[in-house]
Amino acid sequence: MARTLRARQYPSLGLVLGLVVTLAAVLAYSWYISLQIKGLRELQSGLVDRTRLDSLQLLRIQNDLNSIALGMRDMLDGGEPYPLSAWDGQFRRIRVDLADAMQREDQVALAQRSPEQRQYLRASVTQFWDAVDRTFALAREGKDKDAREQIRLTLQARQAALSTSVARLLVENNESQEQAAEQIAGIYSRVQRQVYIFLAATLAAILLTSLYVIRANRRLFERVAELSAQRSELAQTLISTQESTLRHISRELHDEFGQILTAMGSLLRRAGKHAPEGSTLREDLREVQEIAQATLDKVRTLSQALHPVMLDEAGLESTLDWYLPATERQTGITIHYQKSGAAFAVDGGVGVHIYRVVQEALNNVTRHSGATEVWVRLHFLPEALRVEVEDHGRGLSRSNNTSNEGRSNGIGMVAMRERAELVGGTLEFAEPPQSGTLVRLTVPRDHAGPHHAEPMEMPSGEKQESHGL
Repeated sequence: MARTLRARQYPSLGLVLGLVVTLAAVLAYSWYISLQIKGLRELQSGLVDRTRLDSLQLLRIQNDLNSIALGMRDMLDGGEPYPLSAWDGQFRRIRVDLADAMQREDQVALAQRSPEQRQYLRASVTQFWDAVDRTFALAREGKDKDAREQIRLTLQARQAALSTSVARLLVENNESQEQAAEQIAGIYSRVQRQVYIFLAATLAAILLTSLYVIRANRRLFERVAELSAQRSELAQTLISTQESTLRHISRELHDEFGQILTAMGSLLRRAGKHAPEGSTLREDLREVQEIAQATLDKVRTLSQALHPVMLDEAGLESTLDWYLPATERQTGITIHYQKSGAAFAVDGGVGVHIYRVVQEALNNVTRHSGATEVWVRLHFLPEALRVEVEDHGRGLSRSNNTSNEGRSNGIGMVAMRERAELVGGTLEFAEPPQSGTLVRLTVPRDHAGPHHAEPMEMPSGEKQESHGL
């Protein structure tokens, strides 16, 4: 059962599954893209680059053949004053360059070229140079007419055939380049299409995961809100019970024990009057009477500390007027008390919580801050009631770190926040410019005042007491 509840509360399994699916999709797509890029690189380096280099060598061969054609035309032109053998050096240079171009072209030629094509080109070139050698042999023997006849009948035809073969190879290279371009475009199209599909799938996975997370978070937040409402209700019940208990104990101390001690004091006073003047009994009765009176004062002080009766009878402002001087006398800390604004009636239940916040703030100053002065301000604003307690001591963080009661101080701050929430107010903890701690409680007027209470006007201007109590 516990495992089922845990699975419902925490969407770990679903999130892990979504993460695994997303990572698997990313890895699979990365592998696919890597294969496509590898194939594209092989196609480009194995076909496109080799075709380009092969075409350059074929153009070099074609240029040499054109140079040979121009040379043969000049040799057939009878107006040249040079003998035919004068062109032998030029043809030798062309032959060396053509051989080098043929060798380089054979190294970068495409693999799909048939052996017959390679053999035909090499054989044609060999036959052409054999014919050239025979032609220059005739020229060196002085048979220029036979040499020119050899050029017309044999060399020009073989040169034209070689040029046609080279042109055909260039056309094939162009066709290969076009095919390679189509293949590259096809790869880009497939990759682009797969990118769109992958993006759509990834967005769908992210959307589904996000919806799942949103749904799970909504359930968690609903549960947290429910627990928060229960906690707030429990805190309100506990605080109400605490205040009710403290009020009951305070009244019992004030009424029952106070009456008993008052009666004891009266009886002791009357008994002392009947005792002989200057007798030991009379002195003992007077001493017991003083003890009873001191006990009565302590009981009344304890009763007021537990729950000041003045809160129910005179209200918050009068209770603070009484409580702050008493706290100053007990703690030895100088309290500067300031009041401002037009006073209005404060609901008794709200006044109890405000009083407890001030009480806890002053307790924190006494226990943790190390300050010798504290400022308490009560502001009756048009829209709210604001209470501030400021000291220039160590501050919250330092007092929590150095005090042995830092944990209880934290609990007290939690209780202060709970009381602020119960009265619909806001509680702030700040650090004044002079260092220390500033506790500010702000309660909206519609939450602080009773529904049918008339506002009580204070004297014009700001009423302010800034002296030590």
